[in-house]
Amino acid sequence: MIALLTGTGLLYLWDLGSSGWANSFYAAAVQAGANDWTAFFFGSLDPQNSITVDKPPASLWPMALAARIVGFNSWSLLVPQALMGIAAVGLLYAAVRRVSGHGAGLLAGALLALTPVAALMFRFDNPDALLTLLLVLAAYLLVRGLEDGRTRWIAAVGLVLGFAFLTKSLQAFLVLPGLALAWLWAAPGRPWRRVWQLLVGGAGIVVGAGWWLLAVALWPVDARPYIGGSGDNTPLGLAFGYNGLGRIVGGEGGGPGGGGRPGAAFGGGMPDAAGLPGGAAGAVPGGGMPPGGPGGGMGAAFGGRAGFLRMFGDSFGTQVSWLLPAALLLFVAALVLRGRAARTDAVRGSLIVWGGWTLVTVLVLSFMEGIVHPYYAVALAPAIAALVAVGARELLRYRDRRWVRGVLAVASAGTAVWAFVLLGGSPQFLPWLRWVVPVAGVAAGAALLVPARGRRWLAVVLGVAVLSGVAAPAAYAVQTAATTHEGSTPMAGPLGAGADRGMGGPRDRRGGADRTDGTDAGIPGTTTGAGPSGTGATDAGGLPVGAAPDGAGQPGAGEPGGMPGGGPGGERTSAQVVALLREAGPARWAAATIGSQGAASMMLAAGGDTAVMAIGGFSGSDDSPTLEQFRQYVAQGDVRYFVSGGERGGPGGGRGTGAEITAWVAQHYTATTVDGTTVYDLSAPAH
Repeated sequence: MIALLTGTGLLYLWDLGSSGWANSFYAAAVQAGANDWTAFFFGSLDPQNSITVDKPPASLWPMALAARIVGFNSWSLLVPQALMGIAAVGLLYAAVRRVSGHGAGLLAGALLALTPVAALMFRFDNPDALLTLLLVLAAYLLVRGLEDGRTRWIAAVGLVLGFAFLTKSLQAFLVLPGLALAWLWAAPGRPWRRVWQLLVGGAGIVVGAGWWLLAVALWPVDARPYIGGSGDNTPLGLAFGYNGLGRIVGGEGGGPGGGGRPGAAFGGGMPDAAGLPGGAAGAVPGGGMPPGGPGGGMGAAFGGRAGFLRMFGDSFGTQVSWLLPAALLLFVAALVLRGRAARTDAVRGSLIVWGGWTLVTVLVLSFMEGIVHPYYAVALAPAIAALVAVGARELLRYRDRRWVRGVLAVASAGTAVWAFVLLGGSPQFLPWLRWVVPVAGVAAGAALLVPARGRRWLAVVLGVAVLSGVAAPAAYAVQTAATTHEGSTPMAGPLGAGADRGMGGPRDRRGGADRTDGTDAGIPGTTTGAGPSGTGATDAGGLPVGAAPDGAGQPGAGEPGGMPGGGPGGERTSAQVVALLREAGPARWAAATIGSQGAASMMLAAGGDTAVMAIGGFSGSDDSPTLEQFRQYVAQGDVRYFVSGGERGGPGGGRGTGAEITAWVAQHYTATTVDGTTVYDLSAPAH
């Protein structure tokens, strides 16, 4: 176990600072929370609390606390995420070990640690790291509770899931069916007692999430930030609209800040943290989602087309599906073997926990018609790892049966063949591995068909089977950890592993992006990088573009409204604009711009407690602030500059409150150009 956790730590912590701010959208909110407690509590994007990020704030709290303790930099931003990954591996080991023993626990932990999408997200500042840790903790508590059936365990599960809701809204509840069914079926006690205990668990969810929701509801609206992405300035509107039904059904419910408004997902706003411009390839005229969800025509970073095969396609396949077929096969076979066991059988209860988690999550992610990104699958990785470990351990106990040996053989050979297929998506990456894996896996599968000839023989065969199954995802995980990732839609694995990486993604150590040919995400004339590798471009602090920012928070050069720097979430702000912000005087907001991405870039570049108002929130589609409110801010001297160029296709570029404010500023103030960026000095009206 010590070796497992040490190895996981090395994988997740090595050269962690190379990704800089990773997703600048969340990094700016962490910086704000490190400078202001109100911003910390609400998850505000800026320290003056104009608007929050488009998720609940819990995932920001560990990073903001670390920044308060040791200072805000890329390490204090990302180390908490890596530590969450190590903790998740340890908890999964503990949960599996309680039922299936030490060896199965080690296998489950190793499989989680070496899942490519886990190596990506536990080194990134998106909310998914904390979400995954909390889901594993909830599963551990439930497995522990199945042993004695005490109510305190199910209550603790509810509290943890409630807190997970404050991390990523309704995605936290995808594990609920599996956990609830496992308790109803396998917990000790009479039926009425188990039902009552589940109600206690439900109350725990309400308490775990409700304390923050209640605080927001009771807080005076004019004394707190606007809830970004909600459409109605409430966290429940955010949870059940943009972060809830909008993700599942798409179309009219899928747009950020739309709260279910028609067309918000595209023509009227920017999807999630992806930020494709209006009119991009795959957008539907008049707004709404393209057929099959955004992935239907917008690149691998948007999930691909909805359907049964989504988890095995270009988007999700190399992220998490390496062991998914084997996990499902072993799950079914192990359930059959435990068919005559007592109702409270711990192994069957554990299988229901992990199997229910896997099935529900796979189905939801596969058929979501709204915004979906492959990195969401990190929350699926622990369940797949546990199913493989628990299921394989159970089948090995009955390996004297011919059909059981057949299942083990199919699992070994099938996993290796599937790895061969997935490795074909990046043929230049370790080409020899693509042939070694299937040969070893099929050979191990054939050997498993033969009755065991002794413990040594079995140990060798199982060792070959495990290595053939884990070699390919482990290689992808190591490559992912060795690659700089910036932007809002990162993907694990080597370049070319997805048919179209979409926006953002990996960058090499010299600052080049994965695609610089002007065709990324199917959008002619755009790129996701700051230029070809080795161009020698430097940022405002003299660092190579794509290098880790220094303690002063200097990112790379570029325009706040442009796409350089790893796509949306990795924008750059020029040194001249930074100097302007730092000399803005006593105004509450040094500047205002349309959309959160440009605002985040400017605040990270300026550093300290410099605040930039993100008009309209993430996509520019939130009514925050209204034109009248903005005019009042300007009249009071609360906003010094208006920086144009941050619309990126949001309503600021054509309609909505952002467009109204843009037009009003252009009418009443004089535009100047600062290093190619249009800036209006709001302290000097035009005459």
